[in-house]
Amino acid sequence: QVQLVESGGGLVQPGGSLRLSCSGPMHIFRSYEMAWYRQAPGKQRDLVASITSGGVTNYADSVKGRFTISRDNPKTTMYQQMNSLEPEETAVYYCNAKFLVPSGVEEYWGEGTQVTVSS
Repeated sequence: QVQLVESGGGLVQPGGSLRLSCSGPMHIFRSYEMAWYRQAPGKQRDLVASITSGGVTNYADSVKGRFTISRDNPKTTMYQQMNSLEPEETAVYYCNAKFLVPSGVEEYWGEGTQVTVSS
């Protein structure tokens, strides 16, 4: 069973910053595309940002220019720097890893870390 572990969540004031981390096994960071998703209460889980094993990034329009996703493969850690946070971004943030296999997609999730943006 692959274990992805998120950390770095917490309470931050509007306009503040947080950095999330996700750690996992080496074979994930060697080959898998990784991403951050978030899910607010009563809403669906949405993609925030993704990064390929080669470092190509993609962002949701709502976070472009404020969030930065990165990965350090030798340290088997992925990061998300979040700046200028807004109250509506309060959610549980999940780490995701996926890899295309002949039968479909092999995908793993972390348990999530709570981010609360409030004054």
